[in-house]
Amino acid sequence: MIKWLPMGFDDALKKTTDRISPLGTEMISLYECPGRISASDLFSMVDSPSINASLKDGYAVKSADVLYAEEKQPVRLTLAGCSAAGDIIQSSNIKSGEAFRILTGAKLPDGADAVLAEEFVEVDNEATTILAKNIAEAGRNILPQGSDVKAGQCVVKKNQLLTPGVAGLLAAAGFSEIPVFRQPRVAIIATGNEVVAPGQPLPEGKLYASNMVALSAFCHSYGMETIMITAKDISDDIKSALTHAVDNADAIITSGGAWTGDRDLVAKVLTDMGWEKVFHRIRIGPGKAVGFGMLKEKPTFILPGGPPSNIMGFLQIALPGIMKLSGDPLPGLRMKKVRLYSTLYGRDIDWTQFVFGFIDYNDQKHGAELPVFHSLRQKGRLQSMAEATAIAVIPEGTTVISAGEIISVQIIP
Repeated sequence: MIKWLPMGFDDALKKTTDRISPLGTEMISLYECPGRISASDLFSMVDSPSINASLKDGYAVKSADVLYAEEKQPVRLTLAGCSAAGDIIQSSNIKSGEAFRILTGAKLPDGADAVLAEEFVEVDNEATTILAKNIAEAGRNILPQGSDVKAGQCVVKKNQLLTPGVAGLLAAAGFSEIPVFRQPRVAIIATGNEVVAPGQPLPEGKLYASNMVALSAFCHSYGMETIMITAKDISDDIKSALTHAVDNADAIITSGGAWTGDRDLVAKVLTDMGWEKVFHRIRIGPGKAVGFGMLKEKPTFILPGGPPSNIMGFLQIALPGIMKLSGDPLPGLRMKKVRLYSTLYGRDIDWTQFVFGFIDYNDQKHGAELPVFHSLRQKGRLQSMAEATAIAVIPEGTTVISAGEIISVQIIP
C-alpha cells in the first residue's frame, strides 16, 4: 500500500509565493522609506556634488605653480580671495601665482585644479600672501562634480530593499519622496473558546492569546499594520471574524482550529465561504497543520494553535507570503552561516524539521571563524521561543546533521 504524504515544504512555499502578487504602490517621504521596497527604477535628477568641491580646509591653487614646492624652498603665492561651503564665487579665473583660501565643501574657483592642505602652508602677517611648502598635484583634495552620483544615473532598482544609506543616496540624487509597494494590513484571528484577549480578566481554564500577540509583533517588526480578532469555536463566530477580516485587511491569518478535532472548524468555514484552497497540511515539523488559500483574492493562512507549530508555520509559510505582498523580492527570513554546537536529529527522511536555537558569537571552542548555533529544547515551549534568535533547518532527505558542521540558519527578527 502506498503511503500518502502531505505536500513537501519546498513545494508549499513555492505555491504560496507564486500565488501572491505585490500590492499597489504609494508615494512616501524619504524619512519613511527604510525597510520598504522600491516600486520602480529611480534615476538621479542632479549631480552630487553639484560642483567641484574641496575635500579639505586649505588653499586652491594651480598645481603647476607648486610643482617644486618644498619645506626648504617654499613657493610664494598671492591670496586672491576665500570661499566656504555654499558661497557663490563671483571672481574670474584664478591666475598663475595666485591662491584662494578655501574651506571643506566649498566650490573650487575656476582655473584651480588642486587644493593644498593648510598644514603645508604659512600665511604672512598681512594675510596677503602664502608660502606653499608642499606639492599639490592636479586633483589633490578635490571631490569632482558628480562623483557621488551623476544626473541620469540609476540609483535604485525596482524591488530593491531601501536602507538608511540608500535614503541618503536618494536625497543626494534630488528626491524627497519615492514610490514604494504598499505594506499589507494583516488580520490575525485567534480562535478557541479558551482564548482571552490580553488585558481582560482570565477565568479558570482560559488562556491569553499569546500566539495572536506574537504574530502581530512579528508583522509590526516588518512595518506591517495588524487587526487582531478573537473568535469562539462556533462556525458563525469564525465566519463573522473572517468576513470582517476580508473586508478590512490585505491578508488573513487564523490561529487555532486547524486540525481535525470536533472543534477545529476553520478549514470547514473557509470551504463554506468559497475559499480557493492551495494546500492544508504539509510535511514540516513543527507546524504540519498549516494551510494556505485565497478568500475573495486575499491570501489566507491557517495556522495551528500550539505555540511552536503556530510560530513556525507563520515564519516558514505565512511570513514569506505577506512579505511578497509588500514587494520583497526575497521573501522569508534572512540566512547566516554558523557552526553547530550539538548534533541535530530530524523527525523523518520525508519531512523538513525546524529547530529553534540561539547564536553564540563568542564561542571560541568550536571554530572561532564562525558563530555557534545552540538548539533550545530543554525549556517550556514559550520560554524556548522567547529566547530563540535563529532556526536550524533539517531538510527533507536528511535525518542527522552532526555537531561541528557548518550550516545556514534562519535569523529571527
